[in-house]
Amino acid sequence: MYRFEKMNKKLLGSQVEEELMNYILNEPVEIGGKIPNEFELAEMFGVGRSTIREAVKGLVTKGVLEVRRGAGTFVVSTSTLEEDPLGLAKLGDKYKLALELLDVRMMLEPEIAVMACEHITEEEKGQLELLCNEVEGLYLAGKNHAKKDVEFHTCIARCSRNRVVEVLIPIINTAVMAFVNLTQRQLMKETLETHRAITNSILKGDSVGAKCAMNMHLTYNRQRIMKIYEEYLEDEKGKKQPGNGETSDVHKEVK
Repeated sequence: MYRFEKMNKKLLGSQVEEELMNYILNEPVEIGGKIPNEFELAEMFGVGRSTIREAVKGLVTKGVLEVRRGAGTFVVSTSTLEEDPLGLAKLGDKYKLALELLDVRMMLEPEIAVMACEHITEEEKGQLELLCNEVEGLYLAGKNHAKKDVEFHTCIARCSRNRVVEVLIPIINTAVMAFVNLTQRQLMKETLETHRAITNSILKGDSVGAKCAMNMHLTYNRQRIMKIYEEYLEDEKGKKQPGNGETSDVHKEVK
């Protein structure tokens, strides 16, 4: 559960907005989930309702929250428009979208890792190793590692020295966020091992090793998403069976 100390002084809306985003990520409040009302949030953060409204408005503008009149305020994405400028996270069927994003990543990222081996500078090697360590540290501490995970893959993409890859970075970022949101730390061991293998290969200039490690990393991701998607489809199928609150198509025809 997300923990914080009540704020003793009035903060700017932007500061409360950042704290509210942290609350959503660390509680966590899943996509589709409802956040507390403004009275409760004002009490939680120790600020006025007008400051809460300003913070909520900011996250609505960034595509994180959606206010539904008469129902409340709901989380529609855990990545902001800055992190997902193409708006892919808002497409329907998040499971199918995650698979499609992974398909694109599998086309791109293994070769990006190869290019990174060829063009990475000594300074960037230090940065990549640091990011790998930071993701691992956050993961093992049970903290939200999503932003550092995005930074890790972004660093590799930038090391490719390919301007088209630079333009495609938002797609990779959206894919990373989609995976983290759906799996909820289910692949910690595999993620940490493959991140380390990717990093070590790039640091050594081992392009074949980097490509293989990236392929393995993405394959683990895809297998997990497929399993989650299949479980979701089975669950939806079960809800539609007679006796589960819905009438079968056969019964509808008889009526």
